[in-house]
Amino acid sequence: MHHSRPAKDWHLPAPYDWRAALAVLLVALALIWSGNRMEVDRMLGLTGEAVLSAVGLQETSQVGRGLGRMLGALFPFVIEDRQELARLTDIDRDALPMFTRIEAVEVTTFHMNSETLQAEPRVEVKEYLVRPFGYLTKVLAKMVETFEIAIWATIISVLLSIPFAIFGARNYTPNRFAYSASRGAVSFLRAMPELIIAMFLVLGFGFGAIAGYLALGLHGAGFLGKFYAEDIEAADRKPQEALTALGAGKLRVLRAAVLPQVAPSYVAYTLYILDRNVRMAAVIGLVGAGGIGQELKGRYDTFEYGHVGTILLVIFLTVFVLDQVSARLRARLIG
Repeated sequence: MHHSRPAKDWHLPAPYDWRAALAVLLVALALIWSGNRMEVDRMLGLTGEAVLSAVGLQETSQVGRGLGRMLGALFPFVIEDRQELARLTDIDRDALPMFTRIEAVEVTTFHMNSETLQAEPRVEVKEYLVRPFGYLTKVLAKMVETFEIAIWATIISVLLSIPFAIFGARNYTPNRFAYSASRGAVSFLRAMPELIIAMFLVLGFGFGAIAGYLALGLHGAGFLGKFYAEDIEAADRKPQEALTALGAGKLRVLRAAVLPQVAPSYVAYTLYILDRNVRMAAVIGLVGAGGIGQELKGRYDTFEYGHVGTILLVIFLTVFVLDQVSARLRARLIG
């Protein structure tokens, strides 16, 4: 005979206990302490002022003034290149390069009057050689260099990550030392930011693209090596055991039984690293590692925000197009 427990003995377990409550309390206290150090209250206050100013409930705000000046200076985008004609010694006015023109501009300058010791305005006419799409062409050339840096960085990442993945997978590493060394190497490469790696490589290789694609390649190898190894470990064991029973070696099993399973994920990881490298190649250029970042830093430092706007637009369009191409390529290869 089945005896059921009295209804009073049934109860739902509490979703938390005193340990969980204590942990939440400690985390909350830590966040309060850290928030005070990070000026979270000031950030919220300034953000609130900006929102109120945007909807017309407040006249102005510090954030709105700062960002407004910057965003206003980005437009219109600068696509032409202008050079002062007096500084060009090999220009024939009667045989100008194609699509160029000479433009005269009145410029007001101030000169010290030696008698009155006062600065007096003087209007001068300066002539400029204008190339209508000269600066846009320069930015596109820099973007092509940035894309090349990203391509070579991705190639280096893939080549380095293959041995890292094999030695870093528990079921294929030859010994525990190789496993620990591989996992330690990829952890170190992931922990080192690309910008820091680029700063050191610039000291060795000099300014230019070499430091750029090496820095991105080493950092990317840390990510791909980890992801590749984890997918090898998680692959279905049955096909591997079947080939092993037939006498196949580890490398043959890896190629025939594991690679077909992990190939779609590998394609997705690699395309993501390529997309990331394009964006980061623009950043590491700030420390002299080639690409469009060097041009961006130079124009920003000289307050030429119209040129900065052109650079940002080209970077955005490049990343957007690459994202669309990557999505279609990934869908075709995986599908």
